[in-house]
Amino acid sequence: MFEYKEIMDKLIAGEVAEGGVKGASALVLHKGKEIYYNAFGFADAERGIPMQRDTIIHLYSMTKPVTAAAVMILAERGELDVWDEASRYFPEFRNSTVWSDDGQCEIPAEREITIWDLLNMTSGIPYPDGAHEPGRRMNKVLRELIARRERGEIVDTQEYVRQIAAVPLCFQPGNRWMYGFSADILGGIIEVVSGKKFGRFLREEIFEPLGMADTGFFVPKEKLGRFAQYYDMTPEGELKIHTGSHLGEYYGEDVAFESGGAGLVSTLDDYGRFASMMVGKGTYNGKRILGRKTVEFMTRNQLTPEQRRSMNWYSTKGYGYGCLMRVLIDPAEAGTNASLGEHGWDGWTGNYVTMDPSEDLVFLYFIQRCGAGMTPMVRKLRSATYGALRE
Repeated sequence: MFEYKEIMDKLIAGEVAEGGVKGASALVLHKGKEIYYNAFGFADAERGIPMQRDTIIHLYSMTKPVTAAAVMILAERGELDVWDEASRYFPEFRNSTVWSDDGQCEIPAEREITIWDLLNMTSGIPYPDGAHEPGRRMNKVLRELIARRERGEIVDTQEYVRQIAAVPLCFQPGNRWMYGFSADILGGIIEVVSGKKFGRFLREEIFEPLGMADTGFFVPKEKLGRFAQYYDMTPEGELKIHTGSHLGEYYGEDVAFESGGAGLVSTLDDYGRFASMMVGKGTYNGKRILGRKTVEFMTRNQLTPEQRRSMNWYSTKGYGYGCLMRVLIDPAEAGTNASLGEHGWDGWTGNYVTMDPSEDLVFLYFIQRCGAGMTPMVRKLRSATYGALRE
């Protein structure tokens, strides 16, 4: 019988050796104890820097669960309500329009977007997407915002929110699920409610209490040697250094746009602390971040059957969604040996987290390949991890 560590090592080392990624690392925690860690390949192949435990990576959409936790901190304090309309904090969302189903014109929204819509990706706010008019307009808005930053302008989180609000919605709020800039709007709302920059709020309320010293929206100069390079896969199957800004992200110390959907950087151990807090029903190492009932609320499917029909990605089969995370509701449909209620998310560069409160399990896999999302390798590693649980 193969040992769990041998299986994990062979799978991860094989992916690196076959050229699918330059480097990869994984961390698995069970009942508060580390049952697996290893790293293979390079964090920066051009500079010969190996992938290590303290390598700082681009989280991209694994930022979203952190943003949801921040929203719920404020909800617990009564400083906002999840049914609040976004226009209460950004008047630009008042009188939103929707691109008509026939693709011909803008029509009035039947109701306003709420924080609940933003938490569940049912707002109708898109990401840039050439397949429809709102997505094309969003791409134009984003490219202009990035160009302004590159010209030296200070383009902050609230300016992003204001510009995003000018784009028509893809559908009437609440009608279905669609991935988009919803989490970034929440970052702006957190700033308005708290009176603090989003990054400062996260640092004071989550990162410092949990000891997440390497997590934030920028990488200090003294830590740049640990900051992973990220790569594009060419049509020829080669990995080339990624250039440009995908969703407006920028990691310099003068960063102004603190993206609630894609902007954080972190390490295995740092994100493991956040995930352990979630698995621990809001508490980690004696520090309480959220209440038990709040975490239980966050980690349930919140989509109606109709809304869930449009959440039809390969990575979300068998899953519902709530508070910016997938939630497992049908293991058979998902083809997984994971537990009901397992939750988490992944990132554009292939990072992945599983949080399973019923097993007190955290599974983290970090790679840095653009456009990777959830990879087949993640399924294999996660299946091996659940298979190794014997108690």
